[in-house]
Amino acid sequence: MLKKRIIRKTIMASGLMLSSLAFSTLLHAEEQPLDKVAAIVNSGVVLESEVQGLVDQVKQQAAAEGQSLPSDQALRTQAMEKLITDSLMMQLGERMGVQISDAQLDETIKNIARENGFNNIVDFRMQIINSGMQWDSYREDVRKQMITGEVRRASVRRRISITPQEIDNLVKIMQEQNNADIEYNLGHILIGFPDNPTQQDMVSAKERADKVVDLLNNGSDFKKIAIASSSAPTALEGGDLGWRSINEMPTLFAELVDGKDKGDVFGPVRTGLGFNIIKIMDIRGKQMVEVTEVKSRHILIKPSIILSEEKAEQMLLDMLAQIEAGEADFDTLAREHSEGPTATRGGDLGWADPNSYDPAFKNALATLDVDEYHKPFRSSFGWHLVQLTGRRTLDATDTNNSNRAYQLIYNRKFGTESERWVKEIRDEAYIEIMDEGSTN
Repeated sequence: MLKKRIIRKTIMASGLMLSSLAFSTLLHAEEQPLDKVAAIVNSGVVLESEVQGLVDQVKQQAAAEGQSLPSDQALRTQAMEKLITDSLMMQLGERMGVQISDAQLDETIKNIARENGFNNIVDFRMQIINSGMQWDSYREDVRKQMITGEVRRASVRRRISITPQEIDNLVKIMQEQNNADIEYNLGHILIGFPDNPTQQDMVSAKERADKVVDLLNNGSDFKKIAIASSSAPTALEGGDLGWRSINEMPTLFAELVDGKDKGDVFGPVRTGLGFNIIKIMDIRGKQMVEVTEVKSRHILIKPSIILSEEKAEQMLLDMLAQIEAGEADFDTLAREHSEGPTATRGGDLGWADPNSYDPAFKNALATLDVDEYHKPFRSSFGWHLVQLTGRRTLDATDTNNSNRAYQLIYNRKFGTESERWVKEIRDEAYIEIMDEGSTN
């Protein structure tokens, strides 16, 4: 148990001031506890204020949506789990050199504001403040989400392999499908296994999963049970997986829900992570989706023991100055200096959905006009000098598009590998939850 840290606050007390008397000052020391440590996570900590803040945030959201919630202890458990995972990813991000500049943060918040129907950041800021959250705290929460998202993408991306045969097979399937115009809103509950589960652990998990299914079949609120019971990353969102077509969801889920009705509950189905329970929350016709693809090229410089961050950035600044002065061309510099796999193509990345890129790279491209250069910036891969060379809008519902098939397979595998990766980094971490208010 960690000892409480204390501060001594001096309080000045004085008597009444009289015209003929001087007043005396008395100093009294009063002990007040600082923010408590709720959990130790490797070299970092989760503070009690963070846990309570996340619990309060979930409660506010639930109240706004009229959603019932489980007990405060269940909420605290899920909040602690999320914050522990976030702490691990933030520590990974620091080791990887992931940085989110204020400019990147501002651009992301502007996009969030637009997506929520606000035409200017001032009105959006007032909305955040009126909801009970401090603006600076909100900004740092968004920055943390950007960093953890970038760490997750960079770490999981290298675990995913997609063969041309997989793409061809999916394109063929989509061409033959009769249900390609249907989307499902799925709810997901995972009753997870502990580390190195015994046979009794698996029996116990199965019994809990069976109980959850019984509760759901008898009309219990899915989101409330998900928040209380699920081990999945979506637990605090009530297990909401969002709207997905058959081809966008994990194969196991697709096989369960294909052709079924709204309200149907499936499971428990065992996977390597535990027992899965799925509910079809709603069904709709597929929405027409347009995606903007970008064409760009870049020069990548990776910092190392002998090449500092500052030197890598300065190298790219010098290259940009040469290009703008007409002393060098981008293609030649990329072939000579870029450390990325596209160097042999002059840095050309071809056409791509910007959402498939590192967030820092995506955000940089979003600020550019065609043929414009972005000043050097840092991503999880290193320092980039990038030029946007094209932008086009496509109908993402085109089922004959092999690029679309690739993205569907990637997203499907990313979700599965992401959960496995999170479990692995947690299994390898030192985590100690403090006794007071413990979730254990």
